[in-house]
Amino acid sequence: MKKYISFPLREGVHSRQAHCDIPDGLYEREHGRNGFFGPASHILHKHKPTSWTKWEGPLELTLLDLNQLPDSDTNPWQAQRFMHNAQTQVHFWKFDSSMPDLARNGDGDMILFFHKGEGSFFCDYGHMTYREGDYINIPRGTSWRLETRVRNEVLMIEATEDLFVLPERGILGHHAQFDLAVLDTPKIDDAFQAQYSDTRETRVLAKRRQQVTTVTFPYNFLDAVGWHGDCVPVKLNWRDIRELLSDRYHLPPTVHATFLSNTIIVCTFAPRPIESDPGALKVPFFHNNDEFDESIFYHQGQFFSRDNIKPGMFTLHPSGFHHGPHPKAFAAAAANNKGERRYTDEVAVMIDSRYPLELDAATRDVKVANYLDSWKE
Repeated sequence: MKKYISFPLREGVHSRQAHCDIPDGLYEREHGRNGFFGPASHILHKHKPTSWTKWEGPLELTLLDLNQLPDSDTNPWQAQRFMHNAQTQVHFWKFDSSMPDLARNGDGDMILFFHKGEGSFFCDYGHMTYREGDYINIPRGTSWRLETRVRNEVLMIEATEDLFVLPERGILGHHAQFDLAVLDTPKIDDAFQAQYSDTRETRVLAKRRQQVTTVTFPYNFLDAVGWHGDCVPVKLNWRDIRELLSDRYHLPPTVHATFLSNTIIVCTFAPRPIESDPGALKVPFFHNNDEFDESIFYHQGQFFSRDNIKPGMFTLHPSGFHHGPHPKAFAAAAANNKGERRYTDEVAVMIDSRYPLELDAATRDVKVANYLDSWKE
């Protein structure tokens, strides 16, 4: 049995509650453990905790422009990996034609998030269409391919030697954030049956131990006529996510969790109202998330807490370093107080990892210079 030391204490100037009624001219920083699930203290500073003047050493807060990565082959195993550790692999896959072969991941479950594109997803279980903004969660060992006639840009997240599940919603109830009824699954429909073939040779590019083995069949391997069970790809579009929100309290990022493995959390930030209660904090709070590396892929919209961010960019904030909103966010909060801006319109995918994430060599050419200076007034 384990139990955190728990005795909320107070010293000096403090607010009565986290993220509420912060005295004028002071800045709150959350020092927390175990992501946002563990013990936490809230320190009031006279200066913004991001008012650094110099940063030296091997680790830093990093901004990447993934739009500058080169296009990939239609083979997903040749997509550009840009971040990884032993527990996850993250690729940005850019292509503009259909996959001629099937892919199969024997290393773990994977999520495809479609930043751009549309088409058809064929797999062992049938067929379903996809479009921009869709997640497709593919169970380990599933054979699949994409058919498309347009450009696709896909964020691929692998849970290496692991699987993705849905977060528990607890007292919010079984239907919070999204009802399971909105999850689409493949169908053995006319499009799937039309691709049956007894004579068309099929190659399966099977990845295991991060190596690819090609297995060839003299017929189309996707020949299922039916199935039953609950190990199946599912599709979810961010537009079907009903964001959890509070008018009186700025909620932590973990309430936006969409998928979980044992070591990573995949969250979706979708448009939501900005808090309007006079005492509520209206910007993301300064914090250091000391057990998780935090990374965010920016999909679309005007990003509320970051300046000079475009769709297709990606940030990585290593654990052990505090961070928080840019000056732009405080201006947006002030506009909200005047009734000028009441909603965010950003859409982003956050990947939090319990173990340190490493950037691949390919990111050197797409790293945005002077990102650390973006917190300067």
